[in-house]
Amino acid sequence: MLIVMKVCKEKILDTQRLFVYDITGDDMEKIVEQGMLYDFYGELLTPHQRRIYEDVVVHDLSLSEIAKEQGISRQGVHDLVRRCDKTLEEYERKLKLVEKFHETRKMAQEICQAARAYRESQDAGQLLKIEQIAEEIMEL
Repeated sequence: MLIVMKVCKEKILDTQRLFVYDITGDDMEKIVEQGMLYDFYGELLTPHQRRIYEDVVVHDLSLSEIAKEQGISRQGVHDLVRRCDKTLEEYERKLKLVEKFHETRKMAQEICQAARAYRESQDAGQLLKIEQIAEEIMEL
C-alpha cells in the first residue's frame, strides 16, 4: 500500500490544504495510463468530454465537484468518464501510438547506452548497434 500526500489549493479560499490518498500501484498505473491516452488522443474527444475528462485525470477533481461545476449529476460525470476511457482505449487499440511511443523511447535509451559504450571503448560493434537501432526507429 502506498500513501501519497498531495498539497492542493482550495478553489474558494485559495488556501493550502493537505490531503492524504491511499493509492495502490494498480491505481497509480491506471492514472498514468489515462494521462498517456489523453495526451495522445484527447483532441479526438468533444470539447465537453475533454473538459470533464481533463478535470478528472489532469486536475484530479472529484466527480461531485465536476458535477456541480457542469450542472450535471455525479453519475453523469462518472458515465462520461467511463465512455471516454473506452473511447481512448479503442483509439489506442487501433492506432497503437502510445505503444509505438514506448518502443521508440526504449530504443532511444538503447542508442544512448550504445553511444556511451562506443565513446568509452571506440568499439565499432557499438557503432553498428547504434545504426541498427536508428534504422528500426525509422521503420516504425
